[in-house]
Amino acid sequence: MARYTQAVCRLCRREAQKLYLKGSRCYGPKCAWEKRQTPPGAGSGGTQGGKKGRIIKPSDYALQLRAKQKCRRIYGVLETQFRRYVREAQRERGVTGEALLQHLERRLDNVVYRAGLAPSRSAARQAVRHRHVAVNGRVVDIPSFSVREGDVVEVRERSRPKKPFALAKESGGGAQVPQWLDVDWSQFRVAVKGVPTREQIDSDVNEALIVEYYAR
Repeated sequence: MARYTQAVCRLCRREAQKLYLKGSRCYGPKCAWEKRQTPPGAGSGGTQGGKKGRIIKPSDYALQLRAKQKCRRIYGVLETQFRRYVREAQRERGVTGEALLQHLERRLDNVVYRAGLAPSRSAARQAVRHRHVAVNGRVVDIPSFSVREGDVVEVRERSRPKKPFALAKESGGGAQVPQWLDVDWSQFRVAVKGVPTREQIDSDVNEALIVEYYAR
């Protein structure tokens, strides 16, 4: 399965904001974004403007592209798969942008991250790929697996003593658990109470611009 394998801190610099792709490191003094906030390729004193530091107003296309790229990078999805999510959202009734975010939120790796069982989505993805996670009692090793209302996601019993999950339990999950999930730390179990609404999704994403990008 394809995945991004290069340095992720440059992605934060490209989007000109923290994307929190490396878990607890992003909150400490070692965060690369705190040390260098210029975009990749701009040089030590470069800017995103034109010659002599002139500020260039981004076009509508540029704004749409940046919104799409930021969303992809937050959820750790490559272009082909992201385009598939967009097509599925376009076929559904209701608001296309909200449907897109619902598809991304219901990914198994995102659920593991949102529940606090992993410090980042990349760590959650690794936990799923290494067969530490089960859905409704069956092991699932596909990070893109889409959970549904009523599903129960849990860390396998033999994996619970492992350090990452023990640390997650000690910290009480660390992250704020969204309302559409219910976490039972005594069993390392997450119940999916429903499909998240836009108000329950705290990702800093402008989904309207993404929909416009793919509607061109």
